[in-house]
Amino acid sequence: MRAARRAGLGALIAERGVDAMLVSALPNIRYLTGFSGSNALLLVTADGATLLTDFRYATQVKTEVDPLVEVLIAPASLWTELWRILGARPAIGRIAFETARLLHQEAQRFLATGAKGARWHWEPVVDLVEGLREAKDAGEVAEIRAAIAIAEQALNATLPKVRVGMTELAVAGELERALRAAGSEGFPFETIVASGPRSALPHARASTRVIERGELLLIDFGAIHHGYCADITRTFVVGTSPSDRQREIHALVRESNGSASALVRQGMRGRDADASARDYIERAGFGEAFGHSLGHGIGLEVHEAPRLAKTAEAPLPLGAVVTIEPGVYLEGWGGVRIEDDVLLGPEGPVVLTSFPRDLVQL
Repeated sequence: MRAARRAGLGALIAERGVDAMLVSALPNIRYLTGFSGSNALLLVTADGATLLTDFRYATQVKTEVDPLVEVLIAPASLWTELWRILGARPAIGRIAFETARLLHQEAQRFLATGAKGARWHWEPVVDLVEGLREAKDAGEVAEIRAAIAIAEQALNATLPKVRVGMTELAVAGELERALRAAGSEGFPFETIVASGPRSALPHARASTRVIERGELLLIDFGAIHHGYCADITRTFVVGTSPSDRQREIHALVRESNGSASALVRQGMRGRDADASARDYIERAGFGEAFGHSLGHGIGLEVHEAPRLAKTAEAPLPLGAVVTIEPGVYLEGWGGVRIEDDVLLGPEGPVVLTSFPRDLVQL
């Protein structure tokens, strides 16, 4: 599986006329090798790969990295070790690197450890590995399904504990404890719990605000299983039945979500997927209240390609898993967002999330 991924990258490297690619983004390294540590570099050529890491991971690499990958434990700096390897391989002259992933500070450190006037030519590339990652194989889809199951189990365990008078932070804490108990390896992003008027902030941080009776409560959260992410949003009402206004806005968002989830498919441009939800909300007169994009890919990162946005011209690939997350946000009143994770399958879209989308009273 990972050997095929590296072979695919090797073919792209050859097409670009370079001899090797330096992969520095940890999610890309994990995708290509299985290594989940926090310090690594990967040098990929058309016929092989070399992983550099440090002493802390000398045992871990034996269980995570397949034997076809050469593993070197650097005695000091990974960058110094990389120069040593390159110096011993005269066939490598042109090297691609991840310009969008390599921090300026790291690049300066890399160059500072190398020889002056060296023979290598460095070619910046963008999204080469990320493009390979867009289409998920069956194993990756299974991991995302497992992450979703963990997330939904945790939300089910948390909601009965939500009460008027709790703070947003208290709700977030209960949910995060439930996520850990259900098996999540961590949190793919900071859990969003936003109540009342704060639910109109699409990326609000959970705060010490006390939740009051009759308020909307927006919860956006995720789980991680074997490195793969889930991303789910639901909106509730706390302490009493929803008002007519709350029902109206929630129904609009739910219908927009359902329409887009049924229409999105491989080959559709990201902008057309976005429009399928946005047009629905605009026709109801709330276009200006839906200011973010419809969605994004999920996988080893919670925000990755492809994009479902107004400016996204690229066609969506078969096998991508994307979020569908329309929302309506009214300043001073509150907001509603409903987010599902959808697989673009050969027979059409498959909604992987199953948690109810109704406006439930907590």
